[in-house]
Amino acid sequence: MIGSILAGKQPLVSVIPESPLSEILSLLHRHRIGAVLVMDGNRIAGLVSERDIVRCLHTHGRAILDECARDIMTAPVVTVGPHTSVCDAMAIMTDRRFRHLPVVENDMVLGLVSIGDLVKRRIEDAEAEAEELKHYIAS
Repeated sequence: MIGSILAGKQPLVSVIPESPLSEILSLLHRHRIGAVLVMDGNRIAGLVSERDIVRCLHTHGRAILDECARDIMTAPVVTVGPHTSVCDAMAIMTDRRFRHLPVVENDMVLGLVSIGDLVKRRIEDAEAEAEELKHYIAS
């Protein structure tokens, strides 16, 4: 389940809709992450990813550097619950062509997972299964 991935992750990094792009860029760099949630109180207003920034730079040029989160964020944001399987989450991300997925339960944001988090979990699960099979065969 996707909720178990959140246990080992760093705290959620978020901004408010009025946050300037310079602050968002600084957060992405400092935390070595690819996206931040845009929060309006306890509600997800949107998400700003590296891809959003590149798209807006291409479309609007350098003027985008003076904008804020609300001007460049993706909204509405697709979310999943903590009991969503890793495979289902990967399918959603692949079908919708995005790399970050907020995890929400009872209107509370629990965290944000990336496609990298999901791939890492799938590899760990496959390695554990292979090890179990080796022990089973050897017994």
